[in-house]
Amino acid sequence: MFAPLAPDATTGMVRELLDATQRQLGRVPNLYAAMAHSPIALQGYLDFRGALQQGVLDIKMRERVALLVAQLNDCDYCVAAHTFRGGKIGMSTDDLLATRRADSADAKTAAALRLVKALVLREPASAEAALTEALQAGWNEAEVGELVAHIALNVFSNTFKQIAEPPLDFPAAPALPGAGA
Repeated sequence: MFAPLAPDATTGMVRELLDATQRQLGRVPNLYAAMAHSPIALQGYLDFRGALQQGVLDIKMRERVALLVAQLNDCDYCVAAHTFRGGKIGMSTDDLLATRRADSADAKTAAALRLVKALVLREPASAEAALTEALQAGWNEAEVGELVAHIALNVFSNTFKQIAEPPLDFPAAPALPGAGA
């Protein structure tokens, strides 16, 4: 477990990064504070995240990808964080639960989520079919490229959570009905 660094107890680059996180998010989540043990890793994560926020995917689609990737990677911290964030940006409880199952009432969104799932689970045949479906549903190459970039960003944070094990500082996400535990 990496103890989250308290912004007030840091200096230099680490302090600047945690201050930037505070300004951007209104708080410093424990995952980011733990990632600050490696300032270059945190800077790379924040830079990648910042660049993707300027892309063509809207905020809800970005949250859907983050939530689904976290669910598929069994990252309870990130599922909690993105469920919380999704609610804050107006996603309904039903939409959040459907997203965690790679589904949506909207056919175009559902096609993208199935593609994300196939890519994260590394299922080449499924990914090929899901890519065809996503393109037919109206996703273009720029959007698909950003879906892939968001997968990479979130796999990074999910993987970092595995080694850092930061204390959960978001409300725990509800259990996914039909998912066992």
